[in-house]
Amino acid sequence: MGTLYVVGTPIGNLEDLTIRASRVLGQVDLVAAEDTRVTRRLLNHLGIKVRTASYHRHNWERRIPELLAALESGDVALVSDAGMPGVSDPGSELVARAAAMGFTVDVAPGPSAVTTAVALSGLFPAKGDADSFFFMGFLPRKGKERRTRLEQTRSLGEILVIFEAPHRVKAALKDLLSILGDREITVCREMTKLHQEVFRGTLSEALEHFTEPRGEFVLVVAGAEPVSGDPSGSVEDRREEAKQSLAELKAAGTNSRDAIALVGQETGLPRNVLYRLWLESGKAG
Repeated sequence: MGTLYVVGTPIGNLEDLTIRASRVLGQVDLVAAEDTRVTRRLLNHLGIKVRTASYHRHNWERRIPELLAALESGDVALVSDAGMPGVSDPGSELVARAAAMGFTVDVAPGPSAVTTAVALSGLFPAKGDADSFFFMGFLPRKGKERRTRLEQTRSLGEILVIFEAPHRVKAALKDLLSILGDREITVCREMTKLHQEVFRGTLSEALEHFTEPRGEFVLVVAGAEPVSGDPSGSVEDRREEAKQSLAELKAAGTNSRDAIALVGQETGLPRNVLYRLWLESGKAG
């Protein structure tokens, strides 16, 4: 039986590929790639000739059986166009299925747009002891769904990390400003690439600055200011509020981990209590 290698690839600068990632890509029998054309350019740069197969959000369900069959006789590397597979792409589905079937799953870690942007932002020191962040991935494309999603994070104290496409950046910034207020933001554009830009300022300033957005964006937004004192209301009242909020989040498609984190921030209830309330609202996600 083969091994599934989850391989991190550069988010821009090819020099960021690790020595181990290069070695793994050169020794596997098959590379499952988000876009085979993008991956082929990387492989050509490395002088590696290996068979590739597409694996992306539009074909992952039918492709998984083929990749699992390939693992029966050899090693397979999973890569995305940039960064770590499984972050805002269907890579995690393949990892879970391979592990469940008894295949060895290993990782050759590499660059990540999420942690790179957080490190560039400088927002952790500004927030004191709130050394954590909440990764939102890509916001919903439709305005109403996007605003609903942002409403759910209004009181979250953690830094928000958001991926966004250039043609939706202005709409996202407008909704962020409208719903969260004029918070600090670091906008990371084209990280590690020739035209890298790191903008630091407020949401209103960012909206004024990015008049014609181009490239790949990561938005790092300061969290909500901490509220002093204990959450108001009795425990029973907070439990009812939490149960209703969890049911609404579940109906909106939020997973259990994110929903519990959000409602915990709002109500101050322990995680184990919130998880029981999540179960009571229906089958756990």
